Amino acid sequence: MRNNLASRKVILGLSGGVDSAAAALLLKQAGADVQALHMTNWEDDDGYCTAAEDLQDARRICEQLDIPLHHVNFAKQYRDRVFQYFLDEYQAGRTPNPDVLCNREIKFGAFREYAKRLGGEFLATGHYARTATTDGETTLLKAVDPDKDQSYFLHAVSAEALAETVFPLGELCKSEVRQMARDNGLAVHDKKDSTGICFIGERPFREFLGTYLPANPGPIVSADGRDVGEHHGLIYYTLGQRQGLGIGGRIDSSDDPWYVVDKDIANNALIVDQGDTDLLLSQKLVASKASWIGKPPDGLAEGFRCMAKIRYRQQDQACNVIAGPEDTLLVTFDEFQRAVAPGQFVVFYDADRCLGGAVIDQIDKPRHVPSAIMRPPSDLAGHG
Repeated sequence: MRNNLASRKVILGLSGGVDSAAAALLLKQAGADVQALHMTNWEDDDGYCTAAEDLQDARRICEQLDIPLHHVNFAKQYRDRVFQYFLDEYQAGRTPNPDVLCNREIKFGAFREYAKRLGGEFLATGHYARTATTDGETTLLKAVDPDKDQSYFLHAVSAEALAETVFPLGELCKSEVRQMARDNGLAVHDKKDSTGICFIGERPFREFLGTYLPANPGPIVSADGRDVGEHHGLIYYTLGQRQGLGIGGRIDSSDDPWYVVDKDIANNALIVDQGDTDLLLSQKLVASKASWIGKPPDGLAEGFRCMAKIRYRQQDQACNVIAGPEDTLLVTFDEFQRAVAPGQFVVFYDADRCLGGAVIDQIDKPRHVPSAIMRPPSDLAGHG
């Protein structure tokens, strides 16, 4: 966390969870003039949304810590800038990550502007990440806790916004945050962490998406051309998905699990294959809409070496990145990657420093790959 916060006015995004509550406590201990801002980004009262409960928890935290609480409704901005993008991407057959846009457009966009109107010198959040100043430029660093590091979701935030941001939890592990909240009697010390996409909550993914987009069922086709079932709509599936296909136990197939390996948009067909299939492997991708934290890396035109992630919590993967035509990036990994999903983000790193990222557009799949290299990653999960 930044030094010399004593008496500096900091506007903290307070969600009502344990992380932002612990961040408030740390800022108070640092002597900052802390004010909390609770955002309502989703308004549907459908039994799954916890917005009312979260607001009450935020109030309790502020009462305990004697912090002023502001409440602002960004639901319209969220629907226009984040949720519409989410729907458009799914309708196009891709798998979006709305948390990245939420950070850029809402938490470090609309929230940042509102914090300035409140007179804030800095804004703060409960994200697990760090910042540093290198040669006069603000950089984004991974958190100390590798299991909680959220730099992947913050890669599209501008250096200017990061320069005005405090991440109090960046040097701590989650277990330390929980213990601190417990030791200081914070009412939310044992509150369950929120998971998944914020506006979906605990409801079934298919049920939620089906209220906004037409399902359009169609055939499930095996990689060798057999019709093996019917899907509920291509929007409900992502590459690498295993659960929810409903095609197990066929007498004409082995007992190996089925995986989604492709989507044939033109024919509305879901393509699947069994077992340690090579059809989920790729070594090259094309990405677009790059967001760099500061200026683009040196050597981008000729190609440069770095590490990258194609999904949250993936281990860093060595790769080469070079500028392609029409502002695209061509990324070639040293090792084959499994279930690279268009619509997701590839995020680039130099050791602990997050350089930025881009949206995955296309995947180059080899026709033949040695099966021995297949190892399904533990973080692979699809909706189902």
